[in-house]
Amino acid sequence: MASDWLDVQLQDVVSKLGDGLHGTPKYSEDGEYYFINGNNLENGKIVFKDTTKRVNKEQYLKYKKTLNDRTLLVSINGTIGNIAYYNSEKVVLGKSACYFNLKDDIDKSYVRYVLSGHYFQSYINTFATGTTIKNISLKTMREFSFKLPYLPEQKAIAHFLGTLDNKIELNRQMNQTLESMAQALFKSWFVDFDPVIDNALAAGNPIPDALKAKAEQRAEQLKAAAQRGEAPSAHRELFPAEFTYTEELGWIPKGWIAQPLDSVADYLNGLALQKFRPENSEDGFLPVVKIAQLKSGISNSEEKASKKINPEYIIDDGDVLFSWSGSLVVDIWCGGKAALNQHLFKVTSKKYPKWFYLYYTKHHLVEFQRIASDKAVTMGHIKREHLKQALCAVPVRVLKIKELLLFDDLLDSQIKNRVENQTLAKLRDILLPKLLSGELRVSEAAARVEGV
Repeated sequence: MASDWLDVQLQDVVSKLGDGLHGTPKYSEDGEYYFINGNNLENGKIVFKDTTKRVNKEQYLKYKKTLNDRTLLVSINGTIGNIAYYNSEKVVLGKSACYFNLKDDIDKSYVRYVLSGHYFQSYINTFATGTTIKNISLKTMREFSFKLPYLPEQKAIAHFLGTLDNKIELNRQMNQTLESMAQALFKSWFVDFDPVIDNALAAGNPIPDALKAKAEQRAEQLKAAAQRGEAPSAHRELFPAEFTYTEELGWIPKGWIAQPLDSVADYLNGLALQKFRPENSEDGFLPVVKIAQLKSGISNSEEKASKKINPEYIIDDGDVLFSWSGSLVVDIWCGGKAALNQHLFKVTSKKYPKWFYLYYTKHHLVEFQRIASDKAVTMGHIKREHLKQALCAVPVRVLKIKELLLFDDLLDSQIKNRVENQTLAKLRDILLPKLLSGELRVSEAAARVEGV
C-alpha cells in the first residue's frame, strides 16, 4: 500500500553526496581519464565528446572521487537535471557534476526514475540560483524529498519502467542501423555510381579518367565477392553501363541529367506564426515546431497555432523537415500533427519518392552547414539560391522507381519505430509519476501498456 511508503530525503538514502573539482586540472592530450561535467551526462549515460578534455593518472589520483556501482550523477550547473549511471568509466568530475552513492537497500534504477520525473525536475528549477547560469547547491540536492516504497516494490517499478526504456533504446539503435544502411546505399548508387562502374567493367566499356581509381577499387571488391560465391546485385540491371560528361557535375551515368535540388523537391517555408491564445479558439490548436523541436523530435513548444491555418503548413508523422537557419538539420518528423515555423522547410515532391529527396538533401547538408557557419551573423542560414546551386544526378524515371522498394522499406521501418517510440515515451511519462506516488500499481500500469 502507498500509505506504507516512507517519506525520505535524498540524504537519507545515500552514503556519500558531493560534487567534482572546483577548478581546472592539468590537461593531457594523451591522458586516459576524461574530465567531465554536467554536459557529459545524457539519457542515463556518461558521454565523451570531441571537446571533452583528458588528464593523466597523476591528475586522476589527485582529484578522484569515491565512485562505485552504487553511484548516480546529476548535472547541477548550467544545464541542470541531466542524469547518468556511473559504469566504471575513467573520469574525473568537474563542479557541475553532482555524485551520490546509494545505500545497499535502495534500488539505483528506482532513484534514477525519481530524479527523471517532473517532480524532481520542477524542484531543482524552482530552487536553482543564478540568472544566466543556473546552479543547484548540494544542500538543495540533499533536501529533496520523495516517496520510497519497500525494496521489492522499488525493483518492480524500476523494472517496469526499464522495460519501456529498453524497447525505446532498441528501436533507436535499430533506426541508427537502418539509417546508416540507407545513407550508404544512396551514396553508393547516386553519388559514387558504383552499379554503373560495375556494369561498365562487366561490359568492357571505357571508364573516364576521373573514375579510374574508383573503378580499380570496385574491380577488387567484385573479385573478392565472386571468390566468396556472392552473386552480383540484381539492382545493377536498373543502371546503365556507360558515363556521359556534363558541365554541371562532370561524369554522370549515361541517360541521367544534372538537376538543382529545388527541382528535385519543393521546399515550403513555414509561417511567422503570431502569438496565439489557444483558450480563445473553439477549433483547438496545434503545437508549433521550431528548430529545437525538430532536433528533439518532441512537439513541446510553448507556442501554439490555430488549426485553421493553411493545411500546407501543417506537418504530420513521416514529413521531411529541413531547418535552414541556426542548427541546420534534415530529418523525418514523427511527433504528430503540428504547425511549421518560419525557420523550417517542409520538403515534398510530386515527381520523386520521399527517400530520394530526403537523402539528396542530407547529401548536401554538410555544404549547407558550411555556408551557414561562414555568415557573420548571430544565426547562420542558407538562402534559396543555395538550393539551386546544390546539384543532383537524376536518372530518368529514377530507375523505374517502383522497383527500388528496399529504400521505401528502410525508411518506412524507421518511421514506424520512431512513432512507436513517441507513443512509448508519452506512456512512460504519464505512468511514471503515478507509479512513484503509489497511485498506480505495477500490475495496473502493465495492463495499460498491453492495451496500447
